[in-house]
Amino acid sequence: MSDSVEPGPEPKRYGRGLFLVTVAGGISSLAWGKGLWSHLSAATSSIPFVPHGGWRIYTVASTMPSFDPATWRLEIGGLVEKPLSLSMADLRALPRARQTSTFHCVTGWTVDNVHWAGVRLTDLFAQARPLPRAGGLEFVSAEQPYTDSLTMKQALLHDVMLAYEMDHAPLPREHGSPLRLVIPEMYGYKNVKWLNRINLVEQPQDGYWEQLGYDRDAWVGRSNGYRS
Repeated sequence: MSDSVEPGPEPKRYGRGLFLVTVAGGISSLAWGKGLWSHLSAATSSIPFVPHGGWRIYTVASTMPSFDPATWRLEIGGLVEKPLSLSMADLRALPRARQTSTFHCVTGWTVDNVHWAGVRLTDLFAQARPLPRAGGLEFVSAEQPYTDSLTMKQALLHDVMLAYEMDHAPLPREHGSPLRLVIPEMYGYKNVKWLNRINLVEQPQDGYWEQLGYDRDAWVGRSNGYRS
């Protein structure tokens, strides 16, 4: 199978409205916790979603982005010595990383044993050469206006990767093709899909959901009201 992903029918998915209602209900205290998410799970049982091995596909735009493999590039800029513009072939030429991990959504569901393949950020940094004052990374999605960020220390965790394959096949459109961020230790809203740009910055800034009240550091079991 080639790297291209042909646009298919738009799958049904959870949309922006549901999340905004949730945030509006809990943003004043941020003490959502498991009780609220359990309530949300029951309330959303009638909302259609993509039935894909336990996954629920969330978007903030009216349609999911598609990409042209002939023109798509991952742009890396900001506080670097050498800005990069990488094609999918360029990414695949870098050392290939593989891992199996559990995906956690902040709404309470998980998918076990997801097989990812892609590249580590360290191999991109070796080419772009971050400047000393670069303390964070901003990840920009083709799904506008979705962004999120990590500290440099978080980005260098051993299991953080940019994935272009999922479960031994090219990353599906609904999971963020051609490239997505994977951070197993953080909830899914930090795992930016449809990634097309990385900006190195002095300090991380609030991303799309953080601006609506979610925690900037989305550690599984230790943020957004959860306590292990």
